[in-house]
Amino acid sequence: MLKKVLFPLLLAFTIASATAQVNDLERATPESQGIKSATLVSLFDQLTTLKNVDIHSVMVLRHGKVVGEIYPTPFDAKYKHTMYSCSKTFVSAAIGLAIEENRLRLDDRIAPLFAADLPAEISKELASITVRDLLTMQAGIEPDWNMRNNRRDWVRGYLSKPVSTPGKSFKYDSLCTYMLSAIIQKVTGKTLLEYLRPRLFEPMNIWDVEWEVSPEGYNTGGWGLHIQSESLAKFGQLLLNGGEWAGRQVLPQHWVKAMMTRQVEAGNEDYGYQIWMCDYPGAWRADGAYGQYVIVVPSKDMVIVVTQCSMMDGMKERQIIWRTLLDHVADTGTDDPKAYANLLKKQKAYTFPTVQGKSTSWKASALEGRKIALANNPFGWKTIKFNFADKALTAEITDFVGKITVLKAGYNSWTTTQIGSNPPYSIAAIGRMHGLKAPFHAAASYAWDKAGTSLAMRIHYVDWISALGVTLRFTDMNNVSLEIRPNYENRTHTIKGTIE
Repeated sequence: MLKKVLFPLLLAFTIASATAQVNDLERATPESQGIKSATLVSLFDQLTTLKNVDIHSVMVLRHGKVVGEIYPTPFDAKYKHTMYSCSKTFVSAAIGLAIEENRLRLDDRIAPLFAADLPAEISKELASITVRDLLTMQAGIEPDWNMRNNRRDWVRGYLSKPVSTPGKSFKYDSLCTYMLSAIIQKVTGKTLLEYLRPRLFEPMNIWDVEWEVSPEGYNTGGWGLHIQSESLAKFGQLLLNGGEWAGRQVLPQHWVKAMMTRQVEAGNEDYGYQIWMCDYPGAWRADGAYGQYVIVVPSKDMVIVVTQCSMMDGMKERQIIWRTLLDHVADTGTDDPKAYANLLKKQKAYTFPTVQGKSTSWKASALEGRKIALANNPFGWKTIKFNFADKALTAEITDFVGKITVLKAGYNSWTTTQIGSNPPYSIAAIGRMHGLKAPFHAAASYAWDKAGTSLAMRIHYVDWISALGVTLRFTDMNNVSLEIRPNYENRTHTIKGTIE
């Protein structure tokens, strides 16, 4: 009898936990929070029309309420996103919690924690590196971004580097943050993510979160966080609230203040504890490669979240946010139902353009059901096979370890497919994406050119950063070339293929 009662309750709690990941924050009209709906439309229009920028999500919060948000089709609020160096700010939160629990101190030297990984001879500079030095990117070790691509023992590799005087020079390095993640695991006996779940994520009703794991078994720390946009917005709001969430002090207030205090000069913009000071007065941001942002603006009581793949100058893009949005925020607003209705309509209408051209071609019969053997390529694709239906395409891709990915593409529409393989990734670290659970999702559209001699596809990996532009061209009756252009590179890869 007890099982009959408990099981439905447990199931209901599980479902509630999963579905509460989106629409958990309160929504409000922009005008009720001192922002014009037209201002948000202007912001969204400008961001989504920038060249070399794929906007995946934008969320704007004022006074703790969501006043505007977009997820251009085929993206959606439910999908997680990889956050690159935005991850670092979450690591700083973990360090603050560990210090508060007396597990760690800012001035603790890190060498004793890694005795087994130290070189035979320990310089006085290496012996003097502290937790604070890692937090402020002043460890005195020259960044080596290729090390994680070439060896599996990252801690030992990092500690084997020459060290100049710590605490003297800012040198941005994701391995500094990786070492902080390893330190959390050393002093708590839990991975960074295991440590943060009950202390940070669960109090804010964040359950759908993952983090990449290194070959050494540590969360990667400086990158690799996989999380939803709304969860990022909650974290930004937590920082804005001085570490308080729903009446509970989740992070120590003094630590949040220290995080968002200039700790070191870092060129054009200064640095706190694993978070950047913006050029907008008083604003701070968690900042990841290709334009992942959690922007906290205390003077405006605002949080702005952006996920994207941007190849433009980040400072220029952020200036659009300052100029278009922040400079037009007021203390009070006037209701404007017509403008708000237009905002709601626009938010649903943002979409990535589909591939343009013809739905079919006389060349389709030459490809139908036949494998195309591909030369070695950075995407790991060994063969690709196409099947065609009425205004639909299926591409079956086999990689060099035998894993098969089936992608479906729509004509003049996006078709999203659940895939078991990993998305393309700009990071080449050994063991990359370990710790993240499949499946991922890919949305695709296709078209033939007017002559019917080349086939184009656009693939967006909607719970990742990556997109691929794929064009197949016939070179003769039995040979093709596959041109693949990732959105995270300024180049096209040409791959030779043979129709079997």
